[in-house]
Amino acid sequence: MDLMEYQAKELFAKHNVATTLGTVVTTAEEAKAAAEQIGGVTVIKAQVKAGGRGKAGGVKIAKTADEAFEHASNILGMEIKGLTVNRVLVTPATPPVEEYYFSFLLDRANRSYLCIASVEGGVEIEEVAKTNPEAVRQIPVDAGTGVDEAKAREIVADAKFPAELAEQAVEMIQSLWKVFVEEDATLVEVNPLARLEGDKLEALDGKVSLDENADFRHPEHEAFVDNDATDALEVKAKSKGLNYVKLDGQVGIIGNGAGLVMSTLDVVAYAGEAHGGVKPANFLDIGGGASAQVMADGLDVILHDEQVKSVFVNVFGGITSCDAVANGIKGALEILGDEAKKPLVVRLDGNKVEEGRAILNELNHPLVTLVDTMDGAADKAAELANA
Repeated sequence: MDLMEYQAKELFAKHNVATTLGTVVTTAEEAKAAAEQIGGVTVIKAQVKAGGRGKAGGVKIAKTADEAFEHASNILGMEIKGLTVNRVLVTPATPPVEEYYFSFLLDRANRSYLCIASVEGGVEIEEVAKTNPEAVRQIPVDAGTGVDEAKAREIVADAKFPAELAEQAVEMIQSLWKVFVEEDATLVEVNPLARLEGDKLEALDGKVSLDENADFRHPEHEAFVDNDATDALEVKAKSKGLNYVKLDGQVGIIGNGAGLVMSTLDVVAYAGEAHGGVKPANFLDIGGGASAQVMADGLDVILHDEQVKSVFVNVFGGITSCDAVANGIKGALEILGDEAKKPLVVRLDGNKVEEGRAILNELNHPLVTLVDTMDGAADKAAELANA
């Protein structure tokens, strides 16, 4: 789960990272009131889960409260990289003397962690990486030992932080590591990490990505979920405990096991080339359990996607046998009743496949088409979607 800036800063403050929280508002009137309370020059910043907000016009300086009102009026409701701005952050304007870049991230390729730091970075870090890659330091972090004071000093020395900021940098790096580890993050980024007047080091912006697999350890992270910015079907699926991702296609997909579902996406996309270019509409993995209720929940989500024209149920019976899956489909259609109006193409294979096919053949439901092979079923689903 990616966090917005103000949410990342809340976690920073929780772990004693020097930052300014500011005030989050949803109306121009509230922005004006916040600017009046802060006093002086303020910054009005769009809160969306996307970079490049400044270049898109989502970050503005307000010299007065009236300007804060004007900027907030223009920013609220605008779209940045396809995301609608529903709130803005009002903070005191603190012009940096210098801008740096700092992050901890999961290094999947090496199955470890990585620190990226640059004293020539800041918001132009991508350009620095192109023109002067040596200035962007990549420091491996051992997953077993993490970042203690000695490692933090190593990072400070490698990145060449100014000597007068070294002690502050050591403390901040250790605090950012606490955010990374204790909040189960896969990314903690500060851009820019600013040197302010008086040689004060502060995180002016923040980006944090949390590992949703660790949600069971962090019930408090539920407060960070922005349902307004999340697809309604994904919210519905999550409430039912389904592993669902919305895609831009016409063939709904249900499978058991992430690998099988990924393969199904590929074969449907390939088959769709011969049927008007139809594509998969979603990723939905029902896992090992395919009870009537689980299947009904999955079909309920997919069938309420207006883009879906047909559904491909692709199941390989293993721990869950094909007869149980077939009974799940049968029960799901009974549960959904008249709400089920789109054709279902079903491919079963594996444990008790004959029994499962027999159940669906006996059901003889007008919406259900049983196909023996994965490729054949994908082709049929694409054909029905195009029709």
